[in-house]
Amino acid sequence: MSPDCVDLNCDLGEGSGADDAILPLVTSANIACGFHAGGPAAMRQTVRAALAHDVAIGAHPGLPDRENFGRIARPITADEAYEMVVYQVGALDGFVRAGGGSMAHVKPHGALYNMAATDAALAEAIAAAVREIDRRLVLMGLSGSELIRAGQRAGLITASEVFADRSYRADGSLTPRDRAGAMLTDAALVVQQAIDLVRKQRVRSLDGTDVPVHAETICVHGDGAHAVEFARAIRRGLAEAGITVARLTRPA
Repeated sequence: MSPDCVDLNCDLGEGSGADDAILPLVTSANIACGFHAGGPAAMRQTVRAALAHDVAIGAHPGLPDRENFGRIARPITADEAYEMVVYQVGALDGFVRAGGGSMAHVKPHGALYNMAATDAALAEAIAAAVREIDRRLVLMGLSGSELIRAGQRAGLITASEVFADRSYRADGSLTPRDRAGAMLTDAALVVQQAIDLVRKQRVRSLDGTDVPVHAETICVHGDGAHAVEFARAIRRGLAEAGITVARLTRPA
């Protein structure tokens, strides 16, 4: 993606009730695969809706922890990470194929995503799982993370992700959700951060330093209280800034 073009993605199929309103506003959908949220019926329904809106479909595999929505880190081995990803991606891919579509990308969820951002062994395992399922799948991960580097080493196309509704720390990681200021709640600030991420390729961290990023896809969280408002505002704000929103493309 160029500084004038970006994908807008959202985590869906997680039971928020906002999916139908968000889908027309985004270009990529990361669909929960049943471990942290969702399940067969939700996957089927969300896939159908995404196909109807011509939104790129990705698998959103997470830790098997529905009680904590997959957001609590816990020790796992590289083999376990590989198996979790293969199992969940394969399940969603079945529904996508049954619906007449093809899956475009994979984006780990929550704690698994953040763990793979800094743990090279887990990142390598996830990249290997994606490559061995289908090397044409795009691997989505935090900009500057171990997951992006592992995907590139594995020969995958990667999509560096940035967040419009989250704050950053000086090292480029996301502020943990249990820390003050982790979630941005003002729509104007969210839109401005989205524009700066794409146009300036940097973000202002909580401590006031500028952190360089590579913004190929922007996430807006589908389970947030302001999900629809933020998605609509970001889409409008990017257009007014002359930034095109376009879906990720899967190689032929």
